[in-house]
Amino acid sequence: MTEMLITGNWKNNNHGFTFFEIAVVILLIGLMITLASPRIRDAILTDNLKITTRRLVGLVKGLRNDAVREQKEYVVHFELDSNRYWTESSSMSEEERARAQEKARQLPDDVKVLDIWFKGRGKKMRGEASIRFTKKGYMRQSVIHLGSEDGRVFTIILNPFMAKVWVLEKYVEFEA
Repeated sequence: MTEMLITGNWKNNNHGFTFFEIAVVILLIGLMITLASPRIRDAILTDNLKITTRRLVGLVKGLRNDAVREQKEYVVHFELDSNRYWTESSSMSEEERARAQEKARQLPDDVKVLDIWFKGRGKKMRGEASIRFTKKGYMRQSVIHLGSEDGRVFTIILNPFMAKVWVLEKYVEFEA
């Protein structure tokens, strides 16, 4: 082996990358990330319809769990005309209920509750609609339709006995 080094018969086996090649690859990756990240961020973080849908699904699951854990009824109220919602529990005083309604959460301007369907009562499109959770976590089968200004619609299906909430990215009609 030492003879090879001295005589210069050692083959030059370069299997690595040069600094320039690595720098070009890093530059291209950085450029792609820079160009793609605003679209990804906007699609994930600023889609108000998806955010609102996730928020309502979380609210429903949370209220159902709270009702069972605390053994009291909970109600989520929707003011369909003003596009607001709030929650209350059976243990709240009238003053606390009025305060909860005053502090109702406003949906984003580009998202609207199109209607809420209740099994046995049909569809409610105006006024106030309420979904009540019993101490056992049960509720009337309900469907919330959310729409955005760009025409997309989500359907949130609430099952009376199961903790599962289904979300469909289209309008699904139900019959009373």
